[in-house]
Amino acid sequence: MDNLKLIVMENCRELGEKVNFHLKKIMKTDEDLIVPIEEIKFNNGEGKVVIGESVRKKDIFILTDPMNHSIVYKMYNYYNHKSPDDHFVDVIRTLCAIRNNAERVNLVMPFLYASRQHKRDGRESLDCAVALQEFIHQGVKNIITFDVHDSNVQNAIPSSSFDNFYPTNIILEKFVTESNVDNDNLLAVSPDNGALKRTRFYANMLGCELGGHFEKHRDLYHVVDGKNPILEHEYIGKDVKGKDIIIVDDMIASGESMIDVASELKKRGAARIYMMSAYVMFTKGIEVFDKAYDDGLFTAIYTTNLSYIIDEAKTREWLKIADCSEYLAKIIHTFHVGGSVSPILSATSPVLEDYAKR
Repeated sequence: MDNLKLIVMENCRELGEKVNFHLKKIMKTDEDLIVPIEEIKFNNGEGKVVIGESVRKKDIFILTDPMNHSIVYKMYNYYNHKSPDDHFVDVIRTLCAIRNNAERVNLVMPFLYASRQHKRDGRESLDCAVALQEFIHQGVKNIITFDVHDSNVQNAIPSSSFDNFYPTNIILEKFVTESNVDNDNLLAVSPDNGALKRTRFYANMLGCELGGHFEKHRDLYHVVDGKNPILEHEYIGKDVKGKDIIIVDDMIASGESMIDVASELKKRGAARIYMMSAYVMFTKGIEVFDKAYDDGLFTAIYTTNLSYIIDEAKTREWLKIADCSEYLAKIIHTFHVGGSVSPILSATSPVLEDYAKR
């Protein structure tokens, strides 16, 4: 009997069930691969994780989504939403519950915990690096993530396995089959310098031009919500008049910056605008997107199901969600059988190749 098993944290149930389905097809088995667990919270806010069956000599893949804020627990007679910090601690609890009995433990965390706190400036914490080191200390052999904010964070664990995959093919396949956009009239635009490399990659995949990028001018004298507020976006690049545009970033948080960029492009005569991001968090709700859509600032947002999306957003016609569960199942199976991940990382899409040749 095969020894691959999934531990699906409660923050990742929907994706985990789909991955389980695809893995069973790949492995040609009817056996459920998910190990039952309980994530228990006590009334004082402490907690524990209980694993419901033996994992001795199993190849364990833990699936978790630290961005899922929908899970609530009762503490001192009021309700709390689980934060990324809560989810991080539950992973540590799970690793402690395994107690080094598994043959191997792999951590699948598509949205990497604390990934935006990947570098330090002055007297501040370096959360992502500390978390990675703690995972390794607790026995994780492989860390699997997707479109990490800055892949250089793996330097915190230089002797350990850290693999960063990209859902680009899956996002763009959905885009080219649904949008009816001609790549001869398409430009890729980066919302800032940090996303320029990613945007160039998307442009290459689509066979379209890299239009340019925006410079963010920030107020360096004030801090709002932990960062310097943006005073203006300055566009540097090709003429966008009459052009369809894709704006690419690794994540959309509040969306204010993306919408500002879309507004500036519309002022310059851009036609349809499509936003693309592996993750959409909607940290300040979806009302700002509803208004921007109604105002004609963008046509659609393309994203993935690799991290939690609020149910309300899923009902919007402007949100297009690419299912990455089969892709993730293939990655997990490749790790399990000891195969090379290079073909997965370098895989090309026939759909995109045909589109790029138009």
